[in-house]
Amino acid sequence: MEQNLGDDRSRFHVSKIDTPQPKPNSSPFFCDDDGDNSGGGGMSALQVPESYNYEGTFLASLHAMTREAFPREMNYRNIYSIAKAGAAGRPTLPELLHEDGERKEDAEVAQESKKGIVKLGWILGVFLPCLLNIWGVMLFLRLTWVMGQGGVFVGVALLTLCNLVTTITALSVSAVSTNGQIKGGGIYYMISRSLGAEFGGAIGLMFWAANCIACAMHTIGFCEAVQEMMRADFKTWIVDDAKNDIRIIGVIALIFCLLVCIVGMQWVARIQVVLLVMLLAAQVAFIVGAAIGPYTDEQRAQGFLGFDWEVFKSNFAPKFSVTDGEQHSFFSVFAVYFPAVTGIVAGANLSGDLKDPSYAIPLGTLAAIVGTFFSYILLGLISTGAVMRTASGNVTELYLMGVTDNSTTPTPFLLNALDPPTASDFILSQAFQCDDRDCKYGLLYNYQTMTMISSWGPMIYIGCFAASLSSAIATLCSGPRILMAMAQDKLYPGLGPFAVGWGPNQDPIRGYMICFLVAVGFLLIAELNAVGTLTSNFYLAAYSLINFCVFHAELMKSPGWRPGFKYYTAWLSLIGTVLCIAAMFLINWITALITYGLIIIFYLFVWYRKPDANWGSSMQAAAYSGALKSSHDLWNIEEHVKNFRPQILCMSGFPGVRPPLVDFANLITKQMSLLVCGNVIPEGTALSARTNLVRQSRAWLNKHKIRSFYQHVEDDSFEHGAKVLIQLAGLGNLRPNMMLLGYKSDWREAPKNDVIAYVNVVHSAFEHFMAVGILRVKGGLDYSSVLETILHMENETEEVDSHSFNDDHGEFNDLGAEKKEPKRKKSANKKVSVAEPRGYEGVNLPMTVLSNVTRFQQKHPKGFIDVYWLYDDGGLTILLPYIIQRRQAFRNCKLRIFTLLSKSGGLEEQQRNMAKLLSKFRIDFADLIVIPDLQKKAQPSSKQLFQDLIEPCRKKGQNTGREDAYITDEELEIFRERNNRHMRLRELLLEHSATSTMIIM
Repeated sequence: MEQNLGDDRSRFHVSKIDTPQPKPNSSPFFCDDDGDNSGGGGMSALQVPESYNYEGTFLASLHAMTREAFPREMNYRNIYSIAKAGAAGRPTLPELLHEDGERKEDAEVAQESKKGIVKLGWILGVFLPCLLNIWGVMLFLRLTWVMGQGGVFVGVALLTLCNLVTTITALSVSAVSTNGQIKGGGIYYMISRSLGAEFGGAIGLMFWAANCIACAMHTIGFCEAVQEMMRADFKTWIVDDAKNDIRIIGVIALIFCLLVCIVGMQWVARIQVVLLVMLLAAQVAFIVGAAIGPYTDEQRAQGFLGFDWEVFKSNFAPKFSVTDGEQHSFFSVFAVYFPAVTGIVAGANLSGDLKDPSYAIPLGTLAAIVGTFFSYILLGLISTGAVMRTASGNVTELYLMGVTDNSTTPTPFLLNALDPPTASDFILSQAFQCDDRDCKYGLLYNYQTMTMISSWGPMIYIGCFAASLSSAIATLCSGPRILMAMAQDKLYPGLGPFAVGWGPNQDPIRGYMICFLVAVGFLLIAELNAVGTLTSNFYLAAYSLINFCVFHAELMKSPGWRPGFKYYTAWLSLIGTVLCIAAMFLINWITALITYGLIIIFYLFVWYRKPDANWGSSMQAAAYSGALKSSHDLWNIEEHVKNFRPQILCMSGFPGVRPPLVDFANLITKQMSLLVCGNVIPEGTALSARTNLVRQSRAWLNKHKIRSFYQHVEDDSFEHGAKVLIQLAGLGNLRPNMMLLGYKSDWREAPKNDVIAYVNVVHSAFEHFMAVGILRVKGGLDYSSVLETILHMENETEEVDSHSFNDDHGEFNDLGAEKKEPKRKKSANKKVSVAEPRGYEGVNLPMTVLSNVTRFQQKHPKGFIDVYWLYDDGGLTILLPYIIQRRQAFRNCKLRIFTLLSKSGGLEEQQRNMAKLLSKFRIDFADLIVIPDLQKKAQPSSKQLFQDLIEPCRKKGQNTGREDAYITDEELEIFRERNNRHMRLRELLLEHSATSTMIIM
């Protein structure tokens, strides 16, 4: 859209600050003071008038006109990244709701200094490392052997199958790498952020070890090539022409690789370019040599006849044979070759050194896989079309016809031919008939076949050196970065020193050193096959988890799973997982079992430590999905009495203030049913204080290993707030069916409104079909005056009023515990643990107080739990003691059942009936006592005590306040018999249960 500016100014003109030009209401982007920009002729905020000029004053003042934050990437990072960048985050809700104080100016994100930092693109950072890692020693030492074993058809199928596994894994890597920002750590970072810290820690440690071992493997391959060259071309050796030579050469090579990594990724990239040129030159020399054909009869006798259709046809079918004393099959050959394609994550492991990992990793990895796949296929087909499968190397046998049906001895041929012999003429030569004898040459037996074919043999050695060294450098650079990422995540103890980087690129120098030492240790084995098998299993274990995490994330349908790379499917990733696991067991099932055994051990270790790592993994999404599905399924299940579980709403306030009450509730619900700790806090409590209250409550419950939810409501009335909790606590069928309160021991001195509120809460629970339990213990339940559990409002000026947790403040006396002294003020700068019951300033509590606080955690000696099952309440009175008696703390206690005589003259009969009923309920009891005289008149002392207790609540002429707060003479007369029964019950309790461990009535 063109705009007529009306003058010669540029389209986007910035005015000088001291000459502002905007006029009132001239901008369609801003409203007037009344917020109305819809007057006559008004325009949409997305329309721009033709005469509008983009003035610098508008753009400069926009930030100052609003407290809102503008969309940008920094706002969506975690708080540690924001703090490290020195940027201001989004305004908080309190800042937007209450303009109390000026918000800090939202300065632009501090840019990191670019000086000295080297970030790589997709070619140098991903494509080249993957290319060089896949073009390893197997290309020059085992490719021709694989094609000789499998022939053209099976060999190509085997190469395709191996690359199918890596391609599927690469698609999964691409999906994970484009689902958010990828930092340093490569595969470990991807798995840990996708599957969680447990899987990430397990596979990260093993993948670090795999890189160290792979570095040793590639170095051993380099040493074998050097050793072969010294033996064949120079007829010399260093010590013994065996393992000791490999160890000496290997240590020197590893020191070179270490120095290359230490100088920095820029030099690594440069050296990789040089090595790539060497590799390409070696492959070109091989292709040229195959096209030119053999020069000498010695080459022909060793099987190299030049490219010919007849040779190609003779190598078409598979011929699995014995090599090094082992009879090979399709799977054994697959096991040998597969390590050649395990370098697909070499670029992903350098994710921290990439300019744009989400772009570079998919493009570079897939391009490397496609390029190396076609190169392997091309070189494999050339070798099967130019070299015989077996050859004796005897020039004399070259011109002898093979044995026929009519002859028992070979016959000479082509001696008098006028034309020079072709490859087709040598197909039936005696030199290639090795079925009944041992031969040393050909595709099956000569690992140096590519050197023989090459137009310049030393070029293959150079290529082999380049392939092995480049792979060794890539793995030595990748492993330490994985170790540093794990150290920074603090998943394992003792890794702290490796979390420190050096230089502008944060190179893990300490990690280089430890990886170098591990690689040297495995180098001393000096056995390529043994080290290679272990490496392949570790890599495949990582690949299987990569594929699984994509499948799992796609299956969970988490909204956070939004990969930019779209060319993947969940089921293809699942196939990749199965293929990787199958490949592991086909290569070596013992090593595969050990590998997964180590993964399980590392997984359980991280799971047990429970590190502070919340990365939004798919396991968390699975937990949510599973819980949601189970909640829906449970909602549709009709409740049955056999499945009844006491699900408790415990009116505890902040759990750390009343530990005995919470412990008792947990005693009932532990590992069996729902527990919700409810709290009523004053209205208007600051958001920061509410958030801190939830955080501290969860921390207290977790530290004491109590499986409970915490829920609070804001209300200035405890009665009304408790009603809200009764109605709203829980979800579906996972909702409380019982409320547990503390006994209101100060009911005589407390304001009458508080007593009425307490009773009304009990009635509200009954009205909502909830059972009610009231706990009374010696010493009370509220220990806020002696326990150091006051919440810390860090960096906040607002604090939750203490009356929301204390029983000494009117209507918030929700539990009615014993009266305590007011709370003392704690040191503001002292950080207190919520895990242990201690006094103020961290002092130890007196033994009596500590015993009372932990009374339901201690193991009680032999005693009795007396159960007064006086009236049938549905069985809850008998179920609760049964549950409590099964807990470890009360396992030594026995049940004594007390019941009432319902009719005269039937004491023994009722005792038998009750015993039979308890037997049907499968309740074990030590004694059954039937009370025959509950209707007996109470003793005068009991009556006098009753009168003394209710005296402050008697209705008198001078009483003021609510009428329902006092007891009238008429009410005493109406409830005279009931009061008598209660007084008699007190007498019976003192008679039978004064020394009991617990009484349930």
